[in-house]
Amino acid sequence: MTRELRLGFLCALGAYLLWGGLPLYFRALDHIGPQEMLAHRILWGLPTGLVFIIIAHRWKAFRGALTRSNLTWLALSAILIATNWLIYIWAVSAERVTEASLGYFINPLVSVLMGMVFFSESLRRAQWVAIAIAVAGVSVMTWELGRLPWVSLCLCFSFASYGAVRKKVAIDSRAGFTIETAILAPLAFAWLTWFQTTGQGGWVGDYGWDWLTLPLAGPITAVPLILFALAAKRLKLATIGMMQYMTPSLQFLIAVLVFREPFSSVEAIAFGLIWTALIVFTTDSVIGERKARRLARAARLAE
Repeated sequence: MTRELRLGFLCALGAYLLWGGLPLYFRALDHIGPQEMLAHRILWGLPTGLVFIIIAHRWKAFRGALTRSNLTWLALSAILIATNWLIYIWAVSAERVTEASLGYFINPLVSVLMGMVFFSESLRRAQWVAIAIAVAGVSVMTWELGRLPWVSLCLCFSFASYGAVRKKVAIDSRAGFTIETAILAPLAFAWLTWFQTTGQGGWVGDYGWDWLTLPLAGPITAVPLILFALAAKRLKLATIGMMQYMTPSLQFLIAVLVFREPFSSVEAIAFGLIWTALIVFTTDSVIGERKARRLARAARLAE
């Protein structure tokens, strides 16, 4: 595995683990409405992004990203990620974390599809088998719900589309996140300003520890997104998509073990199928990477 691939793998791992634990944070703040929480997430995310740029000395990259083409793509990605955030926050507050996790189980399949259609990425036979097993697992979970899982579908398509758009924008991940939040910040500020006039909320939350926990929305939002953008530049969308099963798996476990949402035997079967797909895909990827290294080493020796 090259240094760039290793960095991409570690960034993806960090992003998905952090996202997997998000239900705990939003459940602790579920007394704050989804729209208000989204606005706080955007407004605290902007200074967090600026801090990351300062630390990394990326002002040149930030200024260079301010082109008409980049701003157009980033405006689109900002809308997609804001939609994803809002639906997810609502799902946690509505005690539908299981359905939200289903959305992120479906998302890798959509990512693989977009990688094939838009980036001409190909899959080996074993990887196709993994995808087929994952489709079976997702189908079982959908059947168990007994209805169209609109929360799941909106989450998976919005985030898969976000990943595809960000892959097309060749800019620093920290600059991209900061520009996205800067695009959304005026709307978030206007919403919170209006919301305060209704007497239903405050700039630093409603009570208790909100003044401390709300600002954490910035780094909690920025860090995994920046890691994800770093990974998206270095890994195939198919690899990113399959690794993403870690996030819904953690969310699903939190929903069942911590929030005590129902967990049936049918859901257990679906969960097992999805993890089997991940094992098959990962094993094939590791074997393929080792084979590629051997061939590259043999080619160098032959020279």
